[in-house]
Amino acid sequence: MAVIAQATVANEAYLTEETIRATLESGLGGRLAGAKILVLIPDHTRTVPLPMLFRLMVEVLRDTRQLDFMVALGTHPWLSDDSINRLVGITAEERAERYRHIGLLNHAWDNPDALATIGTLTQAQIQQIAGDAWHPSLGGDVPVRINKTALDYDQIIILGPTFPHEVVGFSGGAKYLFPGISGADMINVTHWLGALITIMNTIGIKDTPVRAVINAAADCLPVPVTLVSLVVVGEQLAGMFIGDQISAWNAAADLSSERHITWVEQPYQQVLSCAPPMYDELWTGAKAMYKLEPATADGGEIIVYAPHLETVSHVHGKYIYEAGYHVRDYYLKQWERFKHLPLGVLAHGTHLRGSGSYEDGVEYPRINVTLASRVSEQDCRSLGLGYLDPREITVSEWLGREDEGILCVPKAGEMLYRLNAQRRA
Repeated sequence: MAVIAQATVANEAYLTEETIRATLESGLGGRLAGAKILVLIPDHTRTVPLPMLFRLMVEVLRDTRQLDFMVALGTHPWLSDDSINRLVGITAEERAERYRHIGLLNHAWDNPDALATIGTLTQAQIQQIAGDAWHPSLGGDVPVRINKTALDYDQIIILGPTFPHEVVGFSGGAKYLFPGISGADMINVTHWLGALITIMNTIGIKDTPVRAVINAAADCLPVPVTLVSLVVVGEQLAGMFIGDQISAWNAAADLSSERHITWVEQPYQQVLSCAPPMYDELWTGAKAMYKLEPATADGGEIIVYAPHLETVSHVHGKYIYEAGYHVRDYYLKQWERFKHLPLGVLAHGTHLRGSGSYEDGVEYPRINVTLASRVSEQDCRSLGLGYLDPREITVSEWLGREDEGILCVPKAGEMLYRLNAQRRA
């Protein structure tokens, strides 16, 4: 299919609603008449003008036989009807009347009855893709399970943004299938493979082993997929690419690498990384650390400032408190102690703690990670994180201090900061 419709703008400019509508009409209009369509969309932890896009997608796909939307939750918490309504920008009355023919669905990753097995990735396949990063902790064959509702449609459309990503390099594309609407097996193996490779060797890199695993899983899907890949800057679109999930994602990742990476000359000794309210648990709020680690000096500190945040994880909290936050080798060199825990939880643990080593029973993190939130000091210490009372922080006092080796990022989690030396290398 390749890229069949696209729209981009120069730096500091954004697509107008008229251009977005025309691009959707060009890429989708009339192509799916009479078909049963499922559109996969992100949840509230991704910045995207979804209310506008939802309305335009319904208009453009007006000639389909059935049109439903499913939130690609991965392992994020289930959304209530009210939350889904807010996500797509409609009222309960509009859902019951104007949009009564549109299905608005959640993904249920932890319900075996909601999943169907469509293939298997063998250990040999995963080992070949992983290369030197492969480790026995990844386990054996991985069943490729997906929300079985998706198999009832004539076409799946993925509608979502692409950003630098800690697990896969750049988000979006087939990631909305795996882990977006997949089972726990694929979620665990992809996240743990990313952790084995480390954030520093993954984030902002286009072609990664994890992306290759996801694409291999997507090859098992019998339903054709069209991707509407978005590049979001601020709250608006800087690019839209419509086509097959490989070609459209490639184009979006290229643009994301231009619009979402801030290159700096010197690493910072201290970073105040402000997690926005859309990250309502540390499971997602940790992105405020991921995007800053590559630009933080050895021995430096990242403070994740999230005064609204009071929960480590609604879904995985029990396991996270058992695993704590540690560098990768802390887990690997004590595998018997941690092997019973979900690999995705261990991946989250090492992603937030960052790079480092573990030698002779002593952990040596490369940087210090401090949490300034409603999570108690006792909990932070037990988890292996530093603690700072958020009431002691005045964000304005941190701004404009780059010459002192101090960086403040008012809305962290999507823009990646990297050193120019890394680009030259």
